[in-house]
Amino acid sequence: MSATPDLLWLAAGLAATGAFAGLIAGLFGIGGGVVMVPALYFAFGLLGYDDGPRMQVAVGTSLAVIVATSLRSVTSHAKRGAVDGQVLRTFIPWIVVGALVGGFVADIVPGRALTALFGVTALLLSAQFFFGRPDWKLADDLPTGPARAGLGGLIGLLSSLMGIGGGVFGVTMMTLCGRSIHKAVGTAAGFGVAIGVPGALGFILWGWNETGRPPLSLGYVNLLGFAILAASAFFLAPVGASLAHKLPAATLKRLFAVGLAVTAISLIREAWVAG
Repeated sequence: MSATPDLLWLAAGLAATGAFAGLIAGLFGIGGGVVMVPALYFAFGLLGYDDGPRMQVAVGTSLAVIVATSLRSVTSHAKRGAVDGQVLRTFIPWIVVGALVGGFVADIVPGRALTALFGVTALLLSAQFFFGRPDWKLADDLPTGPARAGLGGLIGLLSSLMGIGGGVFGVTMMTLCGRSIHKAVGTAAGFGVAIGVPGALGFILWGWNETGRPPLSLGYVNLLGFAILAASAFFLAPVGASLAHKLPAATLKRLFAVGLAVTAISLIREAWVAG
């Protein structure tokens, strides 16, 4: 890494990314990982860290930041009565289990595969939100019993692998099971804490002795990235939550879809070029 000017540009870029991540965390009920992961991935590349576990560090750092953004976001939505506590209580234990497994899996999966997974999954979800009709439903209510446990574990596993807060999966799941977009956004914001804490701890553990990481990294979590992103994101999440409750449901869905699509296309291209 070169010197101070590069670090200052990195710090400024991370601060702007964190502010935007906090805004969309509150707006869409997601942890901001859809912005933070690609931003960190490309930032580390520009600074010369083209080899090594670049994607793993981007994902691990994002998961750590998501703890702060999700806490801020879910409390803001709860004040507006848009959080279903029963859904959180019954899904979170299984989400935690999945997130812990995800940290182990990410250590053995190549970075290019993680990049492609993030891009393809985000693109599929964005298509569903943009083209899906309001009357599309898979069920009248959320699943119970073993189906709920399996779905929660899958959300935790995939979210941990992708470095996101589970909002993209949680919002999709709840809207397809009859919940309103505003209720889904508010409740899914709470998934980020259940994913971020065990996910980040797993990435720290499994990346502890990995070579080729950027400086100031604890395992696969970069401390400089975490500090800057978390600080800037923390103050913008309530602004996004306030805006979410002023927008029509159809507009909120389409904005959500466009943001996912832009991120997805950029990462699919990156995985393709890396191949």
